[in-house]
Amino acid sequence: MADFLIFFSVLIFLSIPVTSQLNELFFPGFKDLGKNLTLKGIAEIENNGILRLTNDTSRLQGQAFYNSPFQFKNSTTGKVFSFSTSFALAIVPEYPKLGGHGLAFTISSTKDLRGLPSQYLGLLNSSDIGNFSNHIFAVEFDTVQDFEFQDVNDNHVGIDINSLNSNASVAAAYYIDNSTKQELRLKSGKPIQAWIDYDSSQNIVHVTISPDSAKPKSPILSFPVDLSPIFHKFMYVGFSASTGLLASSHYISGWSFKINGQARALHFSSLPSLPGPKKKHTGLVIGVSVPSVFFVLCLLSLAIVYVVRKIKNAEVIEDWELDVGPQRYTYQELKKATKNFSDKELLGHGGFGKVYKGTLPNSKIEVAVKRISHESKQGVREFVSEISSIGRLRHRNLVQLVGWCRRKSDLLLVYDFMSNGSLDNFLFDEPKTILSWEQRFKIIKGVASGLLYLHEGYEQVVVHRDIKASNVLLDNELNGRLGDFGLARLYEHGSKPGTTRVVGTLGYLAPELPRTGKATAGSDVYAFGALLLEVACGRRPIEPTAQSEELVLVDCVWENYREEKFLDVVDSKLNGEYDEAEMVMVLKLGLLCSNNAQLARPSMRQVVRCLEGELEVPKIVGAPGALDGGNNGKDVVDGFDDFVNSFASSSFEKMTSDSFQENSVTCASLSTSPLSLLHG
Repeated sequence: MADFLIFFSVLIFLSIPVTSQLNELFFPGFKDLGKNLTLKGIAEIENNGILRLTNDTSRLQGQAFYNSPFQFKNSTTGKVFSFSTSFALAIVPEYPKLGGHGLAFTISSTKDLRGLPSQYLGLLNSSDIGNFSNHIFAVEFDTVQDFEFQDVNDNHVGIDINSLNSNASVAAAYYIDNSTKQELRLKSGKPIQAWIDYDSSQNIVHVTISPDSAKPKSPILSFPVDLSPIFHKFMYVGFSASTGLLASSHYISGWSFKINGQARALHFSSLPSLPGPKKKHTGLVIGVSVPSVFFVLCLLSLAIVYVVRKIKNAEVIEDWELDVGPQRYTYQELKKATKNFSDKELLGHGGFGKVYKGTLPNSKIEVAVKRISHESKQGVREFVSEISSIGRLRHRNLVQLVGWCRRKSDLLLVYDFMSNGSLDNFLFDEPKTILSWEQRFKIIKGVASGLLYLHEGYEQVVVHRDIKASNVLLDNELNGRLGDFGLARLYEHGSKPGTTRVVGTLGYLAPELPRTGKATAGSDVYAFGALLLEVACGRRPIEPTAQSEELVLVDCVWENYREEKFLDVVDSKLNGEYDEAEMVMVLKLGLLCSNNAQLARPSMRQVVRCLEGELEVPKIVGAPGALDGGNNGKDVVDGFDDFVNSFASSSFEKMTSDSFQENSVTCASLSTSPLSLLHG
């Protein structure tokens, strides 16, 4: 009897397909194995046993982790064991050739990730990037190029450690033999097999991919790294994927994993097949048995009326609109999201139209819908053309454009919803909540970082042209995000901006704009200087009700600085609770940026370095309006010359000279002869 019980126990043990005691997983399909996985977000196992992490819904995420953690470290030495995994993946984009966003094989200290969708792949959020406490190792299969994370292209494989800035990445490809490389499109919609191997004796990770079940001899990506400091003793293994403005369905049809050994082989022939194209359903089903000819005629009459009404109310899409991109919502979707553009959902209005709060029907994501009316088709076409470029901007301190809609002469833009509204509501008049100096300084740094990205980090130079407190929006964590790109203009790096009509807000307009009609990065810096003074002083750049000597904020700040009463202009609502060194730096930067001479203003890269403490502002600041008369501009030149000469420090040596180049004038030339340049 005892022998029978032992035999029966062994038989049960061997029949279990998945066991963490053996440090091995083998999922040739996931049918009836859902209980072994923890599914999060929109991840689910379909009827045929394929694991679907995401679907064609925008800006959502899905994760699947094995329920129990695996022991990855030797208890005695603390060294990470070797491991191997193989899985079959498929990325099926909603729109052919346009991916969104990607998936990642993930080893994490927790299976409850707090990641965001879109470019974050469900792994991390904007505040966690690069944090050593994340304890995350991931291999990403990304189908969107994110400039924020320096992606190599929109079809790449990358190794990520505690960050989405890949430690190593390469364009997706595989080796036919030891030397012949063949490109592999991740978003082809066809199955792809991936192998990830970590050799703990040599401390190296190898990543190999192939369009069939045979593993190539050479990996496409190898990265030397010791994972011992990254891993805890016990870690979870699984997958994470997300969608963005564009959506893709991300599938895993089979998965094999093993510690201290080679993962078992997978063969496409034994794995679940990808689902076929979705069947199109019609709303009108005609019965096969009709009691009379009269009933048939009634049905046909109703159908004709229905079709005629649909055609009459249909949104006409012209050929030129197809080039803008597929982030196009229907008018009915946005009408439903804003409760028929109800006044109760109205967030505000300005010269370009009204802004409504909305909730997208399918994803339940809160958005802000700006409704703009255009009189001519040409105006709409030009604006939509700009959307195709501005919609690709991605930075944590910019308000993200989610999508758009055109219906006859109406243009609707859909943005991320900022729950705390605009910055001016917290600064002027009698705000309900007083921002502390720490919160204000954080907002200033955020907006400066976003503006630097617009000027230098994007593929073109983006000039915002309308920087002011009401266009700085605050999210639920009071992070500052620059929004409203309705007036933005783009031009190529190294080229000169074209002449355009002068637009903007009084008090933020650089003095050269009415004369030249050319909006540049320097005119944005001028407006940012006004914003700096707004935040520090708690008042608008021009205050019509103030006394004549206090009418213009920058003049008031300069006079107090000249009379050595600099801190008298600080917002009284702060009650003296602020870092004096930071406050003085912000006020001086405000004066430097507000200089009437465009060449005497710092670039946004210089401003950001000052705010980050990498560079000191000059001890003496010249008068912003000195070049209009008085002292022949000597105060401005002396102050800014010290500022530029300070780049001789070691920190400057780490940066390229062309990073500081603007308007065909380099910082080196300014420090050589600023007076001749300014007067020239």
